[in-house]
Amino acid sequence: MTTQEKFMNAIRDVIDFPKPGIIFKDITTALKDADVLSETADLLYEKYKDMGITQVVGIESRGFILGSILAYKLGAGMVLMRKPGKLPAETYKVQYDLEYGTDSIEIHKGALSNDDIVLLHDDLLATGGSASAAIKLINKFDVKELHVNFLIELDFLKGQDKLPKVNSVYSMVHY
Repeated sequence: MTTQEKFMNAIRDVIDFPKPGIIFKDITTALKDADVLSETADLLYEKYKDMGITQVVGIESRGFILGSILAYKLGAGMVLMRKPGKLPAETYKVQYDLEYGTDSIEIHKGALSNDDIVLLHDDLLATGGSASAAIKLINKFDVKELHVNFLIELDFLKGQDKLPKVNSVYSMVHY
């Protein structure tokens, strides 16, 4: 069985979360399985190990988990993209639409430089709102390259069509 198949078998669907009509893809059941977590981290590391990644940006909060592991394995720094009011220094902020409302994310103004090769990581690509906002924030730094990675992509929502141009987009599993 492939890593992708093991990951898909390990996640669970939570019906009507966070609101009626949403089927939430819960990765916590995959993360608690040591073998699935390890194989997932290894698969993503293999994909990015030769790209010269200098910074991994994780989107709050599930993007922090594998984002941190990838940063460690790649020998890169880890940059946090957080909800408003959670970062202690001066930030850039972007508001975006969710499939079930609106939200905002922020990044420290000094977090990246134009010499960085960035891997943006999050757990899920749905409508593309948070990922598009994250890309817009990263583009404020005029980074050298920007690669985007998701564990899961909900293809039927066509979120990738809404993303600003980046060097590459990879989703490990598709629904």
